[in-house]
Amino acid sequence: MDPTAAKYIGAGLACLGMAGAAVGVGNIFGSYLSSALRNPSAAQGQFGNLIFGFAVTEALGIFSLLVALLLLFAL
Repeated sequence: MDPTAAKYIGAGLACLGMAGAAVGVGNIFGSYLSSALRNPSAAQGQFGNLIFGFAVTEALGIFSLLVALLLLFAL
C-alpha cells in the first residue's frame, strides 16, 4: 500500500472521533433538556454538570481532529 494512501485512511479513521463527539454532545444536551422539563427547579443545579460534560466531550473531538491533522501534515 502506498504510504500516502495509508496516511489518508488513518486521518479519515481518526475523524470518526469527531462524529462520536457530536453524538455525545447531542446526547448530553438532550438529556439535560429532558430532565429540565421534568424537574425545572433542579435544572439550575445541574447546569455546571452540563457544561463540564460538554467541555470534556468536545475536548475528545478536538483531540481526534488534532490526530487527523498530525497524520496529514506532520508525518
